Amino acid sequence: MKDLLLIALFAALGAGGAGLLGWPAVRLLRRRSMALSLFCVAVVTVLAVVSGTFAVAQAMFLSAHDLGVVITVLAMAAVVSLGTAALLGRQVVAGSRALTAAARTVGSDTGFTAPVHPLGRELAQLSEELSATSARLAESRGREQALEQSRRELVAWISHDLRTPLAGLRAMAEALEDGVAEEPDRYLRRIRTEVERLTGMVDDLFELSRIQAGTLALSLSRVSVYDLVDDALAGAHALARQRGVRLEGRQVEPEPVEVDSREITRVLGNLLVNAIRSTPQDGVVTVSARREADEVLLSVTDGCGGIPAQDLTRVFETGWRGTAARTPRPADPGGWSDRPEAGGSGAGLGLAIVRGIVEAHAGRARVHNVAGGCCFEIALPSARS
Repeated sequence: MKDLLLIALFAALGAGGAGLLGWPAVRLLRRRSMALSLFCVAVVTVLAVVSGTFAVAQAMFLSAHDLGVVITVLAMAAVVSLGTAALLGRQVVAGSRALTAAARTVGSDTGFTAPVHPLGRELAQLSEELSATSARLAESRGREQALEQSRRELVAWISHDLRTPLAGLRAMAEALEDGVAEEPDRYLRRIRTEVERLTGMVDDLFELSRIQAGTLALSLSRVSVYDLVDDALAGAHALARQRGVRLEGRQVEPEPVEVDSREITRVLGNLLVNAIRSTPQDGVVTVSARREADEVLLSVTDGCGGIPAQDLTRVFETGWRGTAARTPRPADPGGWSDRPEAGGSGAGLGLAIVRGIVEAHAGRARVHNVAGGCCFEIALPSARS
């Protein structure tokens, strides 16, 4: 037992000395090449083994022949170990360089191009993360481009929609000022109508800006979807009667939801106005509400004839108005009707506001075609019991 303790002591002294000498070298090389650092670690390890073994051999008073055998074995082992460490370091560096070159493709138009040569587990995991990051960047860039395109379209549409009523207001104001208006009261009513239309457009823009900025403040309360639908139908009744469209509430279940009733009523109002405007005279617009799992689905179905498949994914984009069939119709071909164009500005903001408000409630909005028209659905989390 005493001999083993002595051997352990001599081995520890020899290996410890090599470790103390190698530690500063490892620290000096920590910012250099990984291959050099690995090789340095291997050298320190080999020196520790050689030093410990040589110290024990000296203490055991081996013969010159036996000592030579030990030294030869240690030398061969050291050569093999250092050669293996050098090859391993070269392989790691090659993989690192290949991954560095591949990392330059992150965010490019072609996407991340993974290294062809196989990598170690850690580098392979890093390559997978870079690939996922590149995909997220591409998706984000696509959303940004789509948003920028929708903003351009919105600016163009808003400019067009502002130009028409402003030109009419100027013409009517000049006619009143010059005293050539045959029916001044009618001109004044029309001016008020156009001002209300412009006010609605500004209100929609302000609401949309709050939604996109994330500053929409919600006042949540527990309410039945039956009451929400009833309020929305009552608000849209006048427009439906004016357009000759029949409103129906079908299978409206009194499911409870915890929402901002004012905002959700606005959502349903926008959907109903959109549906009424798009449905021909003597058509039917139906509203239904039901529960599915942990969600309450509210749907508004119109008779617009359907939306082209390529437009279904753009319906809720800012400024989208689709075909002329879904664009607000003028109240009077002559442009002098006294009745306001009810239901908002018609600047293509209503459905974008719908999606923004629904998503602020942790819900989702979607649309799909049905026989003779399309169905807009909003899904809201059901209230907890």
